[in-house]
Amino acid sequence: MIRSLSIRSLKFASLVLGCVLALCGRVAAQATVSDVVGFLVTNQAVETGDLPKDKRAAEAARDAISKALLLDLTSVPLATASSGFLYRLNPELGTVERATDSFGGFFVERALTPGNGHASFGVSTSTASFDRFDGRNLRDGALVTVANQFRDENTPFDTESLILHLRSSVMTLFGSVGIGSRVEIGAAVPLVQLTLDGQRIENYRGTLLVQALGNGTASGLADIALRGKVNLLATRTGGVAAAGEVRLPTGDETNLLGAGKASLRLMGIGSLERGAFGLHGNAALIMGGISAEYDFGGAVSIAVAPRVTVSGEGLVRRVTELHSLALVSAPHPILRGDPQRGIAPVDTFRLSPSLGAQTLAGIVTGVKWNVAHTLVIGGHLNWPLTRGGLTAPLTPTVALEYAF
Repeated sequence: MIRSLSIRSLKFASLVLGCVLALCGRVAAQATVSDVVGFLVTNQAVETGDLPKDKRAAEAARDAISKALLLDLTSVPLATASSGFLYRLNPELGTVERATDSFGGFFVERALTPGNGHASFGVSTSTASFDRFDGRNLRDGALVTVANQFRDENTPFDTESLILHLRSSVMTLFGSVGIGSRVEIGAAVPLVQLTLDGQRIENYRGTLLVQALGNGTASGLADIALRGKVNLLATRTGGVAAAGEVRLPTGDETNLLGAGKASLRLMGIGSLERGAFGLHGNAALIMGGISAEYDFGGAVSIAVAPRVTVSGEGLVRRVTELHSLALVSAPHPILRGDPQRGIAPVDTFRLSPSLGAQTLAGIVTGVKWNVAHTLVIGGHLNWPLTRGGLTAPLTPTVALEYAF
């Protein structure tokens, strides 16, 4: 069958060699990380000549990837700001005593408050190297952004794949203070450094073409969280509380450091604590921001020694605006085929978000050690259980906290 898209071998090979050599000598210099992502997905360094590109398909892929990255990087839950040391008044003795034997968990909140005037301050650091995006490997070209295929063929003759190396390092300053016996207020201030290196490779009938190279780095303040908690019911073995968190749009949206909109999180908390054992559950609703969200979390903490607590947590998030990405076909705007000459129409496959919301889940395991006095050092690992959005094999975090 005669194809109108046939390549003149020598001419095309010379063109490819010249463009690739020129391209490899430069890197896309863009103002923001969002610009780099857009450049990587849409730039056309090597023109294939007889294959007109569907620019709308590339732009749709760019928009889908940019929004998903923004959601993934800016809506990550922050660790609890509550102190590991909680106190309450013993009415029988008339003195203040430790309310729990354990130092609590990492993300799941406890119902009890630290006690009147008791404050804590801490800092945590974490790093994540993302290797998958919506279940696709980011390192081997599995993330196809655009493809072209004749309707009478089983596989595309032209595909474009994105390769990304994305790393995020976060340092969070946090603190809280008890007001009266039932109220706690706190804040968390995250500082983020984000690095991105990527390229887009086109596979045109077995010939590999580098269409874009780019890198970007951003660092600065992310979205600050202001928190409050009210203990509604306190017993010797647990309690019930309500909490709220406001995320302020202090991060730079164009560099994927902030959502660009304020959000409100409302949470219900239940705790059961008996001696060295603690069981906690959270349910939350997030409104505003870049996406509505429903969160659920559960934690088990055990004081294995007077100064050591181990904990395990399960976290589930239903993010309404985070969608899975799939290649959706549409007729190519130019290559409509010629039945009389035996040339089939061409379909363009573009990366597009689905209609359904994504459910993300993970587990957190770690330990807290009371080094001396009220100084606590903790460390935990976050393991993803689902394939949606950006995922790293594991995210390690180290934290230091001091209670006053």
